[in-house]
Amino acid sequence: MRQVTVTEHLLLHQKKSPMATGRFTSLLTELILSAKLISREVTKAGLVDVLGFTGETNVQGEKVRKLDEFANNVLIHRLRRSGVLCAMASEENGDLIQVSGDLPQGDYILIFDPLDGSSNIDVNVSIGTIFSIYRRPLHKGPGSPSLAEVLQRCDKQVAAGYFIYGSSTMMVYTTGNGVHGFTLDPSVGEFLLSHPDMKIPEQGRIYSVNESYWNYWDPATKEAIAYFKSTENALGKPYSSRYIGSLVADFHRNLLYGGIFMYPAKRRPDGTYAGKLRLTCEAAPMAFIVEQAGGLATDGVNRILDYTPTELHQRVPFFVGSPNDVRTVREIMLRSGSDTVPGN
Repeated sequence: MRQVTVTEHLLLHQKKSPMATGRFTSLLTELILSAKLISREVTKAGLVDVLGFTGETNVQGEKVRKLDEFANNVLIHRLRRSGVLCAMASEENGDLIQVSGDLPQGDYILIFDPLDGSSNIDVNVSIGTIFSIYRRPLHKGPGSPSLAEVLQRCDKQVAAGYFIYGSSTMMVYTTGNGVHGFTLDPSVGEFLLSHPDMKIPEQGRIYSVNESYWNYWDPATKEAIAYFKSTENALGKPYSSRYIGSLVADFHRNLLYGGIFMYPAKRRPDGTYAGKLRLTCEAAPMAFIVEQAGGLATDGVNRILDYTPTELHQRVPFFVGSPNDVRTVREIMLRSGSDTVPGN
């Protein structure tokens, strides 16, 4: 059977879509090359000096790992010179990354998490790169885009995807016409189509959540989690508990097998509740992907793709996965009057 490379797949879909351009294909091609470079370092991490911490702290207040820094630098260096971007934003950088000076500019905006799940790097657990692509608004002003131009409503994404570095390296992406998965064949150095038109099962059998935070959840959240552990649910028996602690890895497994990933709001010392995952570089791209695969993504009540970010590193509660399971959480949250999500 003839293998389809990711480049061939991109070009084929470019011809089918009047909105697609060669510049967009160039952007994804540069992302793919960056992922190959990151994958190479991940696979030999124990043999070279890329494990451990750099001694620095990122904008999120988290210690920066060496491989985190490497992935971030690769993406910024390559994509800044691609000629198709006008701005970037990274989970590791506090401010917008402008494409300026003598470098050519385009109309696309890239938001990314260079190495999701990086706390698992040193223990050889699957990690990944998440990306989200927007087009600069047509009413753009002169020069580099403002933050307001970057913080678009989440359903304005033109593409989103992730690379997962595990037993094999995979790319999963969508441009709004379904979700497709490609596996890197190291013998030829190409991503080959391995999972066409991916669909998440309507009903899941797995729940993924860090239950050590039980005492920090509100009663409605506890009720939702208890539903998946009980026998009084859609399965008539407890769901299987599977939590890796790497969003890309947990999401990817549930996309294939069916299930729900949850990162509920936690109670803070002042008694208020706040989400943990970043809206722009984690929740929004994963929400776009899962909806294209037939699933749902909410903050417990509200659809993630209905959000318009108010700040670059905004955080939200996140419930994503099989539609029956995500709807059940929403029903429980609404019935119990949870005050952990906006607008409820």
